[in-house]
Amino acid sequence: MGDIRNADRKIAYFSMEIGFDSNIPTYSGGLGVLAGDTLKSCADLHVPTVAVTLLSEKGYFHQEMDEEGNQKELPEQWNKEEVLEKLHEKVVVSISGRDVVVQAWMYSLKGITGFEVPIIFLDTNVPENSDYDRTITQHLYQGDNGYRIAQEIVLGIAGSKFLSDLGFSEIEKFHLNEGHGSFLILELLSDTKIHHGQNDITKRYDFEKIKEQCVFTTHTPVKAGHDKFDPHVVKDIIGDNVEHELIDYFLKDGQVNMTHIALMNTHYVNGVAKKHAEVSRRMFPNHNIGSITNGVYSQGWVSNRHAGLYDKYIPDWRLDPASLRFALLIDDKELWDTHQAAKEELIHEVNTVANVSMDPNVLTIGFARRSTPYKRMDLIFSNLDWLKWISNDIGKIQLIFAGKAHPADSAGKDLLRKLYRVKKELASSVEIAFVPNYNINLCKKLVAGVDVWLNTPLKPNEASGTSGMKAAHNGVPQFSVLDGWWIEGCLENVTGWAIGSRKEQSSQEEDSKDLFTKLEKFIVPMYYKDRSLWMSVMKQSIALNASYFNTHRMVKDYVLHAYFDGHNYD
Repeated sequence: MGDIRNADRKIAYFSMEIGFDSNIPTYSGGLGVLAGDTLKSCADLHVPTVAVTLLSEKGYFHQEMDEEGNQKELPEQWNKEEVLEKLHEKVVVSISGRDVVVQAWMYSLKGITGFEVPIIFLDTNVPENSDYDRTITQHLYQGDNGYRIAQEIVLGIAGSKFLSDLGFSEIEKFHLNEGHGSFLILELLSDTKIHHGQNDITKRYDFEKIKEQCVFTTHTPVKAGHDKFDPHVVKDIIGDNVEHELIDYFLKDGQVNMTHIALMNTHYVNGVAKKHAEVSRRMFPNHNIGSITNGVYSQGWVSNRHAGLYDKYIPDWRLDPASLRFALLIDDKELWDTHQAAKEELIHEVNTVANVSMDPNVLTIGFARRSTPYKRMDLIFSNLDWLKWISNDIGKIQLIFAGKAHPADSAGKDLLRKLYRVKKELASSVEIAFVPNYNINLCKKLVAGVDVWLNTPLKPNEASGTSGMKAAHNGVPQFSVLDGWWIEGCLENVTGWAIGSRKEQSSQEEDSKDLFTKLEKFIVPMYYKDRSLWMSVMKQSIALNASYFNTHRMVKDYVLHAYFDGHNYD
């Protein structure tokens, strides 16, 4: 560990959640898994990075479902001592006037050639702290605003202190993966204060220095996804960790807006798809917001069976995912047999876990998203008679669902209950399975084993969406609303199919009609009657989409556009 700690790290990556292994369940979904994929590519590409996150000792939550579709949330069970290395150093931050001790754990992500990226997990569950303070880093995205503020103090301020104490003294760029870590900026600014009686706040702090050091990626076009707090509450909780005049200086509409702090103090800001950047510029006018479209870590999401096939036809795909464009050379029968083997494995597990009787020879559509209204898990249920008719008369369909509803999202929980009701109603026509506790392991099996990946967000609320990219890496075409990455990745009948038009907004009725029309006229008939054309779509999904929508390409974009400062990161 000493070599890693004292290595010449230039990039510090701050993220509330980082997901890279189901055995370390410190993530809730897309944001965290993207962070994990990013760091894996940093390790492969020798980008000198150190990451900081929260331990989230009880995870997001473990999901269990009853027969009526009621979600039950339980703590995740995992043993940090078995998978993380405890560090000896501790730092202290002030929270609501109390000294809170923070310890850290470390995991080293090892790249293909042995280069390692350390991830620092911050933990307040130490004997020196009060019972409440010991819980600050236990639950991800739960609790009230006071709890969230305390967590973000630990992430941004304690995280900064740890980097110094651990010897990461050569950091040149601080990358905020979403606004949760924005107190880091106030901490960095406080360290630049000039004590010469300057009346002008812009001359008391070196704003330009900090701005040049900081990079910000925003991930959501949904307003509720941007943390906003009452300034009086923030000041009471943050205490003397940072200068209160900085809090006042960065108020937006009378609130402490974590996204606004990041936007004001970073030299490079990006959205996670071209459309998302456009939407973000409208949300935050007068800010220069570029775009770096997300990707996924190719080696991590390709099934073992597909990996063996790619090794045969595309030997260098692991280090150079762009070479997946040569997937067009793969033999049709070999790709089909590989897919069917992955599908049979998935179907066996789904039948066992969900107590259903799915058939690996039936067209299988997968949908796995957070259960919340704008994701529209129920769009495919908007015309049950049409769905039944397609399945009974055009070609059999079966559906696999997964995804959690936030514990406070009652509408999201209602969608899960609706799914279970429809499941019973359609039992004789369309087999439906819901697989609980969606995580990295389940996702990897789903994206390789279904035949079509379905995504139906309400436009323009999908910032990027990465699950379809994971499916494309396994030759599974996407059937999606044109939002997020799919605007860039969709070639109709080539890499998959669009739902609705390219207009920024479309009605529920338009999307529903297009979904069922394409199922009836194109997708179902092609699957059952035109194997050659179906194989072409599968291969084009790999060749055109997987070769581009990967984190190796994405990290190179960050190095070039956000991190570049004259250093050679090879």
